[in-house]
Amino acid sequence: MHSNKSRAIRNRIALQPQRRHGKLRVAALLEAGADVIAEKGFQAATMTEIAAKAGAPIGSLYRFFPNKEILADALVQRYGELVDDTFAKINSQIKSLSTAALAEGLLNIMADFHREKRAIRALLEAQSDSSAKREGFRTAMRRRVAKTLRLRNPRLDPDLAMDMAVVVIQNMKTVVALNQELRDSALSGALAELRQMTRLYLEARLGD
Repeated sequence: MHSNKSRAIRNRIALQPQRRHGKLRVAALLEAGADVIAEKGFQAATMTEIAAKAGAPIGSLYRFFPNKEILADALVQRYGELVDDTFAKINSQIKSLSTAALAEGLLNIMADFHREKRAIRALLEAQSDSSAKREGFRTAMRRRVAKTLRLRNPRLDPDLAMDMAVVVIQNMKTVVALNQELRDSALSGALAELRQMTRLYLEARLGD
């Protein structure tokens, strides 16, 4: 009886609000969840801490997310949607963007969603099949970048586009690392060099 009840709780899904106020509340709860999970890890994070971080009553959190596992699933979905929306915006302007603007847009993606990415990493590390899921995330990101590069230059060989995507993603990660490690004016010079290097690399490979 107890196991059936446990399965029923796990199988519940997040409540999808229809009104703007509810959507804003859910967004705030997910942001708080990302912060707490990124800081403490999935196992150590509590629903009480997440509600407090969001400045919301605990009942409000449970209303939208009946348990922590459901909130975790919503975070994974939200991260994918945020990244997809950003790539869609870049892709919609791909023919009119300068190479410098393209490089800038790509380099900023991980930095813009760094909090969510840290939370996703914590979630993956808490799961037994984390290696497969982590590789799935990496492959999806490579494919997103490769698709954008081939939209910019349709003649680009697909295998080369995937190799280029790995290079670009490593530079994206370096932007995040520099933002974390350097907090003063020393940051600007290193970042400028990285952006210039990425721009020149894309110009050479894309034929711009």
